[in-house]
Amino acid sequence: MSDRSHFFAHLARLKLINRWPLMHNVRTENVQEHSLQVAMVAHALALIKNKFFNGTLNPDRIATIAMFHDVSEVLTGDLPTPVKYFNPAIKEEYKKIEKIAENKLIEMAPEAFREDYAALIDHHYHSEEDAFIVKAADVLCAYLKTLEELASGNQEFKLAKKRLDNILKEYQSEEVDYFLTRYVPSFSLSLDEITQDEM
Repeated sequence: MSDRSHFFAHLARLKLINRWPLMHNVRTENVQEHSLQVAMVAHALALIKNKFFNGTLNPDRIATIAMFHDVSEVLTGDLPTPVKYFNPAIKEEYKKIEKIAENKLIEMAPEAFREDYAALIDHHYHSEEDAFIVKAADVLCAYLKTLEELASGNQEFKLAKKRLDNILKEYQSEEVDYFLTRYVPSFSLSLDEITQDEM
């Protein structure tokens, strides 16, 4: 039996998939860097939930799930949000395509680790609470991207920020609100402003 697998070579190509297609970006963001940021924010949300709001989450598992949350895009690409959510039929069909891509990637994983990667990639293995934290982190990171673009004078992201603002409010999540109130304002500051307190 051969241990050869193209799984990791595929994952390495996540850096070639650009996010926010169809929109002008001051700085291009790829899926690989986005996934790392989502993992960091999801980990923080889990810690916040546990320490301040009686949570019993596993921050390490949640961070790892978050790292893999967009891996299907290495096969599908990043479909623009206005297209993906244009109507319920397109949204439902795209979910089917994502599922096929996820299964294809799981099949590519080395056989000895296939179940381990299935537990990270296949949403059916995730608890409702874990899935929410990862989704909330994903939306928060998209929101942070809009702040970055708007701060650079790119008004292309104005409506996206408004839409994401509404989604984050609708969550009515204590851990999300905590992150928004205490940590997000720093993202609109300059390097000098975020380092002067440390000097």
